Amino acid sequence: MRPVLEIGGTHVAAALVDPVRARVSRRIRRSLDARGDAEHLLGAVVRCAGELQVAAGEVWGAAVPGPFDYDKGIARYEGVGKFDDLYGVDVRSVLLDGVWPRPADVVFLNDAHAFLLGEWSAGAAVGHRRCVGVTLGTGVGSAFLADGAVRREGAGVPPEGRVDLLRWAGAPLEDSVSRRAILARYGDHEVDVRDIAVRARAGERWARQVLDEALAALGTVLAPCVRDFGASAVVVGGSMARSWDLVGPALRTGLGDTPVGPRPGRLGADAALVGAAEYVGAAGR
Repeated sequence: MRPVLEIGGTHVAAALVDPVRARVSRRIRRSLDARGDAEHLLGAVVRCAGELQVAAGEVWGAAVPGPFDYDKGIARYEGVGKFDDLYGVDVRSVLLDGVWPRPADVVFLNDAHAFLLGEWSAGAAVGHRRCVGVTLGTGVGSAFLADGAVRREGAGVPPEGRVDLLRWAGAPLEDSVSRRAILARYGDHEVDVRDIAVRARAGERWARQVLDEALAALGTVLAPCVRDFGASAVVVGGSMARSWDLVGPALRTGLGDTPVGPRPGRLGADAALVGAAEYVGAAGR
């Protein structure tokens, strides 16, 4: 069994993953305030990992959002609205010193990469040599996989493999496709995206238009990447993907005549955990 962590904007999860079956056998999930100070954030992560009761000397996988120095294990969050107090913190050292029994090492990877690796190994992208993953939550995460290896450059791959660095209508993509952008466009700051989705299903035209415009924009920006990369699967995850009845059709519209349509992930909350375990195994740790 491989121990793994997933750190998100609202939660931290620790789990044991069966590397053969790519199944989560035990999971502990705790809430997390991404706007908290470093002591609160790291304390919550260390406590959650400690509850898993893993033997000493194990190599942990950890899926975390960027910006983050994944090789060195150092947080680089600055001005992104979450984890800002962690800027410059050596998270690897904190985990190695704080988790008990002590791990041998902690291997970090991007959470969108972990999501797609999980879906490639045991979910919606099984059997696809080249695939693209998109996560829709606070912002837009992305991953490009070729034969199970993450690609950060090459035909169809945006800078650093990050779709969020591309532009739409003369502005950064996340000015149109993100939680903050959707709420600003909708104009009612007393609601969240899930509430807008509920109103769209109930027949409110403005709610449906706001969501359709944002997701179609994402599909339009993504289309040339998918074609040039030669992907045979586009897998979508994240909190917004739970409203697939709204997300799927709008993305398909934006993708236009791209021969590959979007599909929702199959593993749900397990995807990034399974992907983190897959990553540790691929690294030979």
